[in-house]
Amino acid sequence: MRKNVIYLLARQLWKDAFRSKVLLIASILMGGLLLFSAYSGWQNYNDQNHTRHEIQHEVQESWENNPDKHPHRMAHYGSFAFRIKHVLSVFDLGMENFVGNAMFLEAHKQNTVNFSEASMSTGLLRFGEVSLAMLLKVIVPLLIFYLGFNTIAQERENGTLKLLIGQGITRKEIVFGKWLGLWSLSLIFLFSIFLALLFFMILERHEVHADGLFRYVVLLVSYLLFFGILGAITVFVSAFSKTAKSALVKLLGIWLLFVIIVPKSLQAMGYYLYPTPSKIEMETAVEHDLVQLGDSHNPDDPHFKALKDSVLAANNVADVADLPFNYGGFVMAKGEALSAAVYHKHQSQLYEVYGKQNNLERYSAFINPYTAIKNLSMAFSGTDFQSFLHFKDQAENYRYDLAQEMNQLQMDLIPNKGETGPDVISSDYWKKFPPFHYEFLSITELFKKELISIIALLLWGVLALFGLLRLSTNLKAI
Repeated sequence: MRKNVIYLLARQLWKDAFRSKVLLIASILMGGLLLFSAYSGWQNYNDQNHTRHEIQHEVQESWENNPDKHPHRMAHYGSFAFRIKHVLSVFDLGMENFVGNAMFLEAHKQNTVNFSEASMSTGLLRFGEVSLAMLLKVIVPLLIFYLGFNTIAQERENGTLKLLIGQGITRKEIVFGKWLGLWSLSLIFLFSIFLALLFFMILERHEVHADGLFRYVVLLVSYLLFFGILGAITVFVSAFSKTAKSALVKLLGIWLLFVIIVPKSLQAMGYYLYPTPSKIEMETAVEHDLVQLGDSHNPDDPHFKALKDSVLAANNVADVADLPFNYGGFVMAKGEALSAAVYHKHQSQLYEVYGKQNNLERYSAFINPYTAIKNLSMAFSGTDFQSFLHFKDQAENYRYDLAQEMNQLQMDLIPNKGETGPDVISSDYWKKFPPFHYEFLSITELFKKELISIIALLLWGVLALFGLLRLSTNLKAI
């Protein structure tokens, strides 16, 4: 292949595109949408993170300012954990507005994550918000299909394709020249959006480290590959269509399948095949198992009475007052461990169902490149479901550590009943417990969780290249 010929054909496609008013109108609309989505995304990120940081600070101050009291009362006083937004959430909102962002942490109970944006907004939010990623995932593919539907079909209709081949330009040069021109056109929109995103990352430089920059590069490369795949599909469909009109109809059908029909159908199918229990059913099942374990607050409970007898025997004493530690704190610690195990079991079962539902769509990435880029875009922007579960796990670990720390303080510093000594401890102990700090998923974990999407997108890239090569040998001039 001659590179100069390929570049010449690509430049010709650019000239034809810019002669059309469609590209001008599309560029103006895209520019307006870009400005709006960039501003609204940045404003939402700033406002939400500022609010969550402030409230998290107030929660910690409130915790530390508690007076001297019994540690178990502090365990029930509890705390809050707030999910901080990643700076790349400016790019892709993902599930950000539909999952909670705050969790109340208290002893013996795991609460749900509440206060999602959707729960406090109008129903219009259910239609989704305009984001930078939405422009690249939904609008730009439609533009690629529209700008490229006639790349070869119309050349064949006009007879210019036969003329080009007759002048010594090979079929491979024609195919790759058209593809390069179409792909490079899409880069105008891609680089405009990613330059805006880079600007926001520079503004937030104190929050961005190597992790954030690596996420940014992965997103950029993923979209470069995605647009290359779409360009190849466009050229391929155009080449095998008898007319430019039929090519446009086919490409619009493909867009509908990729973006709307397949994802929505698989979501509905996933819920049908793997139904999830309602909140009431879940809470009832948890409560049933907790009752079976026993009540750590009830001294006559059979399970904990047996535990008491075993502890007395192990320490060779006749009464809990003679134990070298506070027995009440010991029982609370055991009860906390048992209740946490029950919650963990039921939530693991629920997450397994969610995983099966999501995997149905995740594996569809091998037949739909839109699924692959959607999953990668959300994951590396920190707005996917796995990021939400990661926050929930961190909040639960913090809650469990807090409760068990209070139980340990009771065991060590509060005397048993019948013994003399203080029934409260110094508030200095509250200040020693660190505040909740959310850590985002690491790059390694992201790659592990999105391995299917990465492989699928790479396979689509290989398939696109193979398809262009095959097309370059089978392209019909008439």
